[in-house]
Amino acid sequence: MPSARVRTLTRSVPRQIRGHHRMVGRDAERPAVELLIEPMRRSDLPEVMAIEVVSFSVPWTEEMFGNELGPGTLAGALVARIPGAGAPPPVVGYICVWVVSDELHINNLAVHPRWRKRGIAGGLLRAALQHGRREGARAAFLEVRASNVAAQALYRKHRFDAVGVRHRYYTHPIEDAVIMCRMGL
Repeated sequence: MPSARVRTLTRSVPRQIRGHHRMVGRDAERPAVELLIEPMRRSDLPEVMAIEVVSFSVPWTEEMFGNELGPGTLAGALVARIPGAGAPPPVVGYICVWVVSDELHINNLAVHPRWRKRGIAGGLLRAALQHGRREGARAAFLEVRASNVAAQALYRKHRFDAVGVRHRYYTHPIEDAVIMCRMGL
């Protein structure tokens, strides 16, 4: 059996990806922001961890994020920054993915609560999908809590469909995961 083709995200993502994103959603008082997306660095981990612990009931550890950044791994990670929001620009969101064979696996995506509903998660997701396309991925997969309807709406907006359920996948609280897939990157 041939070995799976594995790529590292940071090798093929341009050093910086800038984009202007219009705000989508209900909160018209939160203006759209200019977004800078770049590979995650170890020096970003304190800010990433601060977002992680306020976003998930069972957060990843710093060691888990560090493993995503190691050389020769199948993992890749991006951060989103807001130029002009501070010096240096703060990390306001991140995404961690794997490209295995012809599949992109989205493992973790979060945005700081203060910066949500401004297109940041969509910008990170688009950058990860673009990376998957460049690396030959033909489909993208992820799991999301059944109760996380906001995230499911974001994924549906980016052409993901629910394709299955992993029963009792999540803990604290115990909950099913909805498996979502996007074909044809």
